Amino acid sequence: MTNNFLTTIRSLKLIEGCKAAQIYAFNSAGASTSGSGDGGGGGGAKLPPPPPPRSISLMSASLCYPHAPSTSGAFVPDSTLPCGLPSAAALEPALDACLRPVDHVSALAASFRRMSSAEAEDDDLCDVYLEQHALFHALGDARLLRRALRAGRVHAGDAHRRVVLAAWLRYERREDEFDPSPPPLAPCGPTTPLLECPRAAVFAGESCVVDPVCPCRHPPPPSPPRVRRSSSNAFGVDGEEDDEVEEEETNDLWFVIGQEKVACERSCIAALSKPLNTLLYGGFAEAHRDHIDFSRDGITPRGMRAVAAYSRHGCLEDFPPDTILELLAFANKFCCEGLKVSCDNKLASMVSGVDEALSLIDLGLEEAAHLLVATCLQAFLRELPKSLSNPEVARLLCSPEGKERLDAAGNASFALYYFLSYVAMEEDMRSNTTVMLLERLWECAELPWHKQLALHQLGCVMLERGEFKDAQGWFEDAVAKGHVYSLAGVARAKYKCGHKYMAYKLMNRVVGDYDPAGWMYQERSVYCVGKEKMADLRTATELDPTLTYPYKYRAAALLEEDKFDAAFEEIDKVLSFKLATDCLELRAWFSLVAGDFESAVQDVRAILTLDPSYMMFHRKMHGEQLIELLRGQVQQWDMADCWMQLYDRWSGVDDIGSLAVVQQMLAREPGNSSLRFRQSLLLLRLNCQKAAMRSLRLARNSSLHEHERLVYEGWILYDTGHREEALEKAEQSIRLQRSFEAFFLKAYALGDSSLDVESALSVVQLLEHANSCASDNLRKGQAYNNMGSIYVDCDMLDEATECYSIALSIKHTRAHQGLARVHYLKNRKKAAFDEMTSLLKIAKNSASAYEKRSEYAERDVAKSDLNMATLLDPTRTYPYRYRAAVLMDENKEDEAIVELSHALAFKPDLQLLHLRAAFFDSMGDSTGAIRDCEAALCMDPTHGDSLELYSKASTKAEQSES
Repeated sequence: MTNNFLTTIRSLKLIEGCKAAQIYAFNSAGASTSGSGDGGGGGGAKLPPPPPPRSISLMSASLCYPHAPSTSGAFVPDSTLPCGLPSAAALEPALDACLRPVDHVSALAASFRRMSSAEAEDDDLCDVYLEQHALFHALGDARLLRRALRAGRVHAGDAHRRVVLAAWLRYERREDEFDPSPPPLAPCGPTTPLLECPRAAVFAGESCVVDPVCPCRHPPPPSPPRVRRSSSNAFGVDGEEDDEVEEEETNDLWFVIGQEKVACERSCIAALSKPLNTLLYGGFAEAHRDHIDFSRDGITPRGMRAVAAYSRHGCLEDFPPDTILELLAFANKFCCEGLKVSCDNKLASMVSGVDEALSLIDLGLEEAAHLLVATCLQAFLRELPKSLSNPEVARLLCSPEGKERLDAAGNASFALYYFLSYVAMEEDMRSNTTVMLLERLWECAELPWHKQLALHQLGCVMLERGEFKDAQGWFEDAVAKGHVYSLAGVARAKYKCGHKYMAYKLMNRVVGDYDPAGWMYQERSVYCVGKEKMADLRTATELDPTLTYPYKYRAAALLEEDKFDAAFEEIDKVLSFKLATDCLELRAWFSLVAGDFESAVQDVRAILTLDPSYMMFHRKMHGEQLIELLRGQVQQWDMADCWMQLYDRWSGVDDIGSLAVVQQMLAREPGNSSLRFRQSLLLLRLNCQKAAMRSLRLARNSSLHEHERLVYEGWILYDTGHREEALEKAEQSIRLQRSFEAFFLKAYALGDSSLDVESALSVVQLLEHANSCASDNLRKGQAYNNMGSIYVDCDMLDEATECYSIALSIKHTRAHQGLARVHYLKNRKKAAFDEMTSLLKIAKNSASAYEKRSEYAERDVAKSDLNMATLLDPTRTYPYRYRAAVLMDENKEDEAIVELSHALAFKPDLQLLHLRAAFFDSMGDSTGAIRDCEAALCMDPTHGDSLELYSKASTKAEQSES
């Protein structure tokens, strides 16, 4: 990510009274003299009150600021600030509600060994992959989480877990769909992954492994032949019988039900089950009767006629649901397994939504119809989170009685409640629904990691609800089961109960007993003050620079000391690599205190782009309300102004500023699909995948033209891995109307694979076609930049230079990087370095630019650039690998290991793990090499280099033992 923050204020003086106990608000009613000629803040029109969200009281709809100098006229002291000033003391670090091992690498390696053991013993691997999913949560990598779910779905051994994991995969991908709310059990679309298919989950078993075609896209099966039962061939087709010619039915048995008689064939009825065979051919009196009274056996004449028909033909024909339910009850009463399976399948295939599921689930549970219950459950799961608001669904899924009923039908599991509690915690951690689901999760826990996760999450939820004694109990139970991180929860609960010193002593003991980790020092800092607190926060940042709390606390503390520049600089550090809404909110708050309303509004608009429902200032105010209240304090742009601002920010590599401008433009034109598309491009650049897909889907749904809609569908398909389908959408769009975006999409989809020179040049031609169509310089610059990259790959450096130069002439600033590559390939290393320096003059806080420039610098300068890249973005792994390789070259092996270990402590990364394993192997440490290879293979079991090194290290270890 590359960010250029424009909010650092270097010339502000202390705002008078910002630490006063009485805080004052901006009074919109006071700005009524719109015709006044002075330049004070009272010269705007009266602001209309914004429509507050339902969850906000109208009493909290006024935003308040510190008292400003009287010359500004912007503030009047007649309303108390409901949200207060940003206070360092009010900040607390969040506890992660997931498994967090003390040593991630060792935990991943152990999980890989369990996976290998399960494969060797042909055990069910599904639970192993669910454990990996739980471990990957703390790493924050969505790709790893999805990979674990996919692997769990592939190896799920029963319909129940297939249903749960297919629904979970669908839930995680809900932003990728054209229609975000399709019917839960609707047939799959042409690009729906097979592992998410509802029919495959229930009916197809392992077809996702052996049959790559979704059952929804299979041709309908032919109607089954009508068969006759016999005592010797209970479920077969008579050898001489033609499908279209039935033998004449023979009736030798009548069941009397009330006043009606139902004619049957004794041998066919007897073939349905052993009990019926014994009844009709055994030593009972009924064996000698041709009329048997069934009036008290709970079946109607119509139901018995259906039994007779099934006994003769072996199929359920077109019986209505109530008749099939009668057959199911009959099958259970008389142990007719074949009839029960047929009824279960038939009823399961009739469920198409939540309404049908609600009407059938109770009968399915009563009759132990496993497939029917699984299908009903699937309907509820694929409607999450909405279905949890249905009282009947919630009663079944959340209550102990409901869990017992599901368990009796083989449809209660840890996997089910892991998924349900995951969704509930995302929606509302404080809700009773979340608590009940976590209690069910705990009841289903069997393995150690099950218990650790359930207990720890119960502790986190109780802490959020303010039930601190209960939270402490759950956390202590989790610690007893081996989850060390829950000690932080114990300490926090003690602190909330007023036992601050006990909390400090506990965390002090944790710091002394275990290998140091950032979260330990961060948690201990909560319970101390002054220099000791700041020292712990510094150590926490050194050990784990991705923790946001230390930056936020230091920034707020600096603001309280009136050190505005330093406060902004501190919060900018984390925003340079982590676009977190809470950090953006804090910076917006700082800007309000400083009176820089333009910057505050920019950050609020960025927040609303990431999370349209975000509540600011201790959840008291929606961002739209703040923007409305500040309308008179910031410059208002029309659409032409916005386009100019967007062009400047885009060219200035200011992605957050660009995001804010696009959000403002969309506030004016919410149905503008082109703007939604640009918003998605920015979000992808900022590594906000889910928000980007939401914007792209909104672009598709708001498009007024078919050719545009096809392009946006193509991008959705491309971003979700369906390259061929994306290419087809682009071609369909071009056939309707030639457009920049259609040609650009086609070029992108074709250029995604390794191409020969001829194919690459055809992609260039597509980009030239794109640039011949109407568009703006922002997109044309991107096209020229891409053309330059292709020319470089084809070793056509002069043509590449021309393309990059054109891109730069229309202010596509990132073309500096491509031009630097051309200089380097022409053996002009100094020119390449200077080109990247030109980029850094514009993108001053670009970690990627520093990293790239290091490739063209001498070793000392390269090291300096990489240190700066790490400072700006500690999550980038190349600088750590480079520094470690240099240290190994200098025979400083221990220092090289320390360099990699520092990064792995907070970012277990495949390349880092493989490199450290190679270092251990070269040092003769087979144990370390094996552990790191196992951890790497847990993250990617197909990683060839790690597999090779793992085999080599294992062989060495075996030889040394023998």
